[in-house]
Formats: sequence, structure tokens, C-alpha cells
Amino acid sequence: MLWIAGFLVVAGLFFFAVGVLGILRFPDFYTRLHAAGKCDSLAAVLVIAGVALYNLADFSLANLLVSLKILAIAAFVFVASPTATHAITKAALVIGVEPWSKKDQEQ
Repeated sequence: MLWIAGFLVVAGLFFFAVGVLGILRFPDFYTRLHAAGKCDSLAAVLVIAGVALYNLADFSLANLLVSLKILAIAAFVFVASPTATHAITKAALVIGVEPWSKKDQEQ
């Protein structure tokens, strides 16, 4: 069971790294926010699930309750992160942040 927890944490770190790469490489605010929102949500849930599974290695009722609380945090992150990303994107659109276009690159 510990190798599964380790795999989840490493997979989460991989998606965090991909999200950072997307933030650095994408051309405008909206695509960068998209990369951050998608990768951050998945990576956080994977890392938190790995920690919850690692906590169950020494099985007891107390550890089970702690793991369930950790998984509740993962569910909250899974819902709150895309919602926050959508709100930030909507606010940027309202204040007039222009999306990147191919003709912007030619200038």
C-alpha cells in the first residue's frame, strides 16, 4: 500500500511541474490560468490522496478518521480550485484583459 501512496504523491508532483511549465510557456493570462487551474486541481488531489493512503499504513480507527478528513480536504480542493479559476477568468474578462491571438505574435 505504501508504494501506491508514493506513486500518487510522485504523480501529483509531476502534474504540479507540468502546471508550472504551462504557466511559464503559455502566451497569455487565460491560457496560463487554464494550465494552473487544471494541473493544480489534479496534482493537489493526487498528493492529498497519497498522504491519506500513507496515513492508513498503520491502520487504526483514529488513522481512518484522519484519512477521511484528509479526503474531505481533497474533495474541497477539487471543487474550490476550478471555481476560483473560473471566477478569476470571469473577472479578467470583465475588466478587459484581451485574449492572445495569432496576429499579436506577428507584431
